Amino acid sequence: MSEKTTSKKIFDTDTLRRILSFAKPYRRTLYFALSMSLLLAALTPLRPYLIQLSVDKYIRHNLLKGLIWISVFHFGILLLESLLRFWFLYRINWLGQTVVNDLRKTVFKKIIFQNISYFDKTAIGTLTTRTINDIEAINDVFSEGIISILADVLTIIAIIIVMFITDWQLTLICLTTFPFLIIATYYFKESVNKSFQRVRNAVAALNAFAQEHISGMYLVQAFAVEKRELDEFKTINREHREANIKAIFAYSVFFPVVEIILAVSLGLLVWWGANQMLHHQITAGVVIAFVMYLNLLFRPLRMLADKFNVLQMGMVAGERVFGVLDHSNLIKNKGHYSPASIRGEVSFQQVHFQYQEGTPVLRGISFHVPAGHTLAVVGHTGAGKTSIISILNRLYEIQSGQILIDNHDISQYDLSNLRSHIGIVLQDVFLFSGTVRDNITLRNNQISQQRIEAVTKMLGLHEFILSLPNGYDFNVMERGNSLSQGQRQLLSFARALLYNPAILILDEATASVDSESEQLIQQAINILIQGRTSIIIAHRLSTIRKADEIIVLEKGNIIERGNHLTLMHQQGKYFSLYNAVKQTEDENTL
Repeated sequence: MSEKTTSKKIFDTDTLRRILSFAKPYRRTLYFALSMSLLLAALTPLRPYLIQLSVDKYIRHNLLKGLIWISVFHFGILLLESLLRFWFLYRINWLGQTVVNDLRKTVFKKIIFQNISYFDKTAIGTLTTRTINDIEAINDVFSEGIISILADVLTIIAIIIVMFITDWQLTLICLTTFPFLIIATYYFKESVNKSFQRVRNAVAALNAFAQEHISGMYLVQAFAVEKRELDEFKTINREHREANIKAIFAYSVFFPVVEIILAVSLGLLVWWGANQMLHHQITAGVVIAFVMYLNLLFRPLRMLADKFNVLQMGMVAGERVFGVLDHSNLIKNKGHYSPASIRGEVSFQQVHFQYQEGTPVLRGISFHVPAGHTLAVVGHTGAGKTSIISILNRLYEIQSGQILIDNHDISQYDLSNLRSHIGIVLQDVFLFSGTVRDNITLRNNQISQQRIEAVTKMLGLHEFILSLPNGYDFNVMERGNSLSQGQRQLLSFARALLYNPAILILDEATASVDSESEQLIQQAINILIQGRTSIIIAHRLSTIRKADEIIVLEKGNIIERGNHLTLMHQQGKYFSLYNAVKQTEDENTL
């Protein structure tokens, strides 16, 4: 969905209806807020009327006792109105925050179950903006938007009705400035709305840029492009500042203009009211009440245009959020086959796969891995090695062909069940902020400490973890930055093995570890692949030489297959790759 927002979709009743639909579980609170808006609108003109009554009836005729009673009543109305307004504001803000809480959970659930290809095309910063900033803007639809606007409009109508009932001529005189107020409000609304659109777009761009560059800070500094990236950030940030300054300018002009219009209205009131009083056609109480009416009238009018802009931008944000919710790129989980355990037999039959239409990655791949056997996949970068792993656990859907596990098509499996039988270790290790234990178990509290330690001892990790401050409760920081690459890799290996998968996938799993760490992993691999189906993509020859079968990929095709000795004897592509790797010190070509 485009970041840019066009003016054609500023006020979309369908979007507003969808936003309000999230308030259905809390309709009592919504109805309560609407009822309060009616009651507050009726109470607002009452106090000026009581002032008018006090002046014209009790003060004018020196009725002290009556004045005391009406003052007490006036104070009671003021207290009641204050309490009702507090409860009204509290409930509409509670409703907004509750809806935001539900909506944010819905959006995150949608995101977390999206097809991985969705994240290939959507910036993480953009999704962050949708989940945080845009949903927070939807809160304003309730706290400062539709209900608050309705309450202000009802208040304005109530005040104007009472003013006309009290003195229609004086009311018309006071409201002669209204056309100027309407014109000023219109230009203010348009100016601020355009600025807010620019602000929203700039916020999304800032989030995306900051997220991307903070995550890739190593690369930024390694290539010494800090200044260039800082200049680019300054450009995006400048757009954000200028958009906000334009909105600030509109506010700075609008509110003084409203004050001037109010002052003119008050001047007309004093002029006309004084003239009428001299001719005994109006009382002092009416003039005083009208001063209060005008202040009460202009108070919501000042904020009405601003609240309408808030409502508009809340709906713009809602449209963007619903764009995420309406995205249909989900893995179809229609399978119901959920075996408690599997043997792990894997079969690819004429599998064709492409990330983008017209760019095939795998071209009719077929191979068979008997349960408990090890398959090694080798080939140059871009040959399609990692794609085999991605489609085996249905991170991506294939275009044609069939993938079978234990003679069942993987689409027949329940998705969670399928993935629970497959353990994966990747070269690019991702650790979450949290403890070592949380990263190994992925916050599964049902896994006992004994099971965790059994795996870490098998990998030779237990003593290392105990040497960390707080041991298994050591905080690894974001992305595991407090650990070395080798240590992070070993933790990810423990994570995969903890669930005792029937199928073990190692995607370049030992490429980034030192020799000592590799020996620890290799020892564990030699034990764990016994009776377990393993698919290995590796740089290091020691990992694949003992595989039952090796397939060589080139441009999405299998060009050679066999065990190590057979392929070496053929002196083909594998032979060339093997000798090239053997001649390099870091063994990172294959």
